[in-house]
Amino acid sequence: MIRHAALAFPDIDPIAISIGPFEVRWYALAYVAGLLFALAYMKRLVRSPALWDGKPPTMTPEHVDDLFLWATLGVILGGRLGYVFFYDPGYFAAHPLDIVKLWQGGMSFHGGFLGSIVACWAFARARGIRLDQLLDLAAAAVPVGLGLGRLANFINGELYGRVSEVPWAMVFPHGGPLARHPSQLYEAFLEGFCLFLLCRIGTHRFLALRHPGRVAGLFVLAYGLIRIFVEFFREPDPQIGLYAGIITRGMVLSIPMLALGSWLLIRSRRT
Repeated sequence: MIRHAALAFPDIDPIAISIGPFEVRWYALAYVAGLLFALAYMKRLVRSPALWDGKPPTMTPEHVDDLFLWATLGVILGGRLGYVFFYDPGYFAAHPLDIVKLWQGGMSFHGGFLGSIVACWAFARARGIRLDQLLDLAAAAVPVGLGLGRLANFINGELYGRVSEVPWAMVFPHGGPLARHPSQLYEAFLEGFCLFLLCRIGTHRFLALRHPGRVAGLFVLAYGLIRIFVEFFREPDPQIGLYAGIITRGMVLSIPMLALGSWLLIRSRRT
């Protein structure tokens, strides 16, 4: 029999700032903070010639500033469209106007991942920049934003985990009466802190930026493995459920990341 949570779910208002009808949610602030950190960190990497074996990258700090709008559009549009097509196409086909209602939630990492790659490709092509170097810089900086986004998911009480008896399980406001894994916190720690630390060690300790595509490969491969692992604790989307009683949609979407990450790492040995 599943017992109630040993830990109480914190009563944190999802709305961080409210002035009359104007509201700013923690989820939106997480996106903004993640993008701003990414830009600042990418500038720092670009300005560190020792990380590039004395050969400056094709990007400049000014390019990083210009990338902000492209990256923002890629993440938001890709994340939303990814959720629409990957997780609930039937509903949105019947309610197409709801696609633009971002404030109601519904973003997909895998969609945002594809959207950001398209944005980086278009930006690199327009500015004459090496795409693999641009992806390396983005991969090194993105994990912090991922971690903040998962913390925002936790505050919203969404994307909670499966029913569990672990001592730190919680009863989520929209998750029924049973205690569940706080899977958002697992993802915040693994996708945010651990993935950033892994990429930072690769960048600064092993000088992975000297091999274009290596940091990006490390990020993609590690994220795919992390996401597949966490999916065993995360509640599947009710409109999708499980494949073969064990496989989730998140796992299916992460498997190609394993192949892509491995290919990027192998390719980086030859560049």
